[in-house]
Amino acid sequence: MRTFDTILPYLKKSYKQIIGGIIMLILVDVVQLITPKVMQYAIDNIQMRRIDQQGLFWIALLIIGLALAVMVLRYFWRTLIIGNSHRIEQSLRQDFYNHLLKLSQNYFNKSKTGDLMAYATNDLQSVRMLLGMGLIAAMDIVFMTIASFSFMVSIDLRLTLLAIIPMPFLSFTIGYFGKRMHKKFAQVQESFAAMSGKIQESISGIRIIKAFSQEKSELKKVDEVSDVYKRQNISMAKIAGFFHPFQSFIIACSMIITLYFGGRAAIRGDITIGGFIAFFQYLGMLVWPMVAIGWIVDMYQRGTASLKRLNKIFAEVPEIDDSEADMTIERITGKIEIKSLRYAYQEDLPLVFKDISTSIEAGQTLAIVGPTGCGKTSLIELIVRIYNPPKHSIFIDDRDVYRIPLKVLRRDIVLVPQDIFLFSDTIANNIRLGNPGASDDAVFAAARIASIYNEINEFEHKFETMVGERGLTLSGGQKQRVAIARALLTDPQVLILDDALSAVDTKTERQILERLIENRKGKTTIIIAHRISSIQHADKIIVLAEGVIKEHGNHQSLLRTGGIYRDLYEKQRIRAKLESGEEDR
Repeated sequence: MRTFDTILPYLKKSYKQIIGGIIMLILVDVVQLITPKVMQYAIDNIQMRRIDQQGLFWIALLIIGLALAVMVLRYFWRTLIIGNSHRIEQSLRQDFYNHLLKLSQNYFNKSKTGDLMAYATNDLQSVRMLLGMGLIAAMDIVFMTIASFSFMVSIDLRLTLLAIIPMPFLSFTIGYFGKRMHKKFAQVQESFAAMSGKIQESISGIRIIKAFSQEKSELKKVDEVSDVYKRQNISMAKIAGFFHPFQSFIIACSMIITLYFGGRAAIRGDITIGGFIAFFQYLGMLVWPMVAIGWIVDMYQRGTASLKRLNKIFAEVPEIDDSEADMTIERITGKIEIKSLRYAYQEDLPLVFKDISTSIEAGQTLAIVGPTGCGKTSLIELIVRIYNPPKHSIFIDDRDVYRIPLKVLRRDIVLVPQDIFLFSDTIANNIRLGNPGASDDAVFAAARIASIYNEINEFEHKFETMVGERGLTLSGGQKQRVAIARALLTDPQVLILDDALSAVDTKTERQILERLIENRKGKTTIIIAHRISSIQHADKIIVLAEGVIKEHGNHQSLLRTGGIYRDLYEKQRIRAKLESGEEDR
């Protein structure tokens, strides 16, 4: 992908605003170029006594009119060009976020939040500056250089050639420092991403930092990444600190040459005083493009460095897509079958599953138990295609899971994960996440099934209570039950609870399960749990261990088998008795 391929569609969409802005800019330049000629006319005629007070009055009015025209036209080009650059930035940010939403979980496993935040802030801002002021400066440089040079030649060719003698040095400077600035700005952006990530992580984990009295240690880590960012910026400033003053030096050399040789020509009468002043004004106009060259080189290097970083993200191809989906499928009923599943997260990693085969009919409840790390969560992540399973290993409604459109799969299979995430919003809106148009009564009903309704009503603002970031103002059990209510409100064909009752007490757990059984008759439910009490009602229970299904059956049949399941059950029963203070008889 070429660097600018990403933003060309945005430029094409807004070509009218860009062309309009460029026309306004050219008109501004034309008006500015007229002004020195008016001044030349006035001064030369005053010197020759060929103008009276009335003539001077009209010339003054003309200059005021030209100044007003510049003001009005400049307002319009800034509104068109700079305003358009902000609109492009907004669209680019929206598409950037939309692209992130399409990427698989694997990508986020390898990426840092701070890096992605840097892309969405600093990098997009640099691109906006390139498309706004950078575009204007580039056009202005071309037009004003040609026009100013032409007017200078029309006044005195020899003086013009003398005035531009220092200019070639500027080209060498731009070429040399441009490459260094591009490389250095890329390093600045990388250090900014590292700093953003570290600060974001520290703020997210502030409670843990305080709990373990690690404020000084964490402050030192943040200080280290901040110091790297500071040093990179200072290094960038040193390059710019030499580049821009050197430009000013070259410009000063041009003005000194013009003042000396132009002054001598005016004294000899080879050029009129008005012509000399007009020449100096045109040279001043030529100075702006010279200064702008350095400015736009800086902006171009920053913008292209950022655009290349963004292009890497846009070039990421989603692993999870609808390339094999049958788009005529509009819903699923909930039958799930797994056939000879073998899976590893990467080729060089050991197998998570060696040979898994099981099934569940629509409307039944499947429970999955097993030791920590046996792959319970991995199995459901393959079912809902958070990760892609091997082909022809998972079937839903007798169709390969790849045939089910992702929109249907995500809508009809809802997962309540172990790590509950709540947004900084009201409890009601958190519950409505999957069904924004749900009524208050529907929200209340879901909360009752999840056994959280009464607790919410004890808060001062009830369902309008704002929860902190990631739901920090709620307890672990409350967050789990809000998440269950959120899932129930969507009324999915398949509901998956991934150890989603671990933070609630046994009594509350029993209430939730009884209500779930009643509410979800005819719909499929998959429960992953460590407590046997959570899954005794399941139609089918599988015990995962060592990458295979060690045992399967219902609660009673597994107890009779006397294997892993029975051992877990007995241990938990004894633990429950000890915790309740009862004697084991």
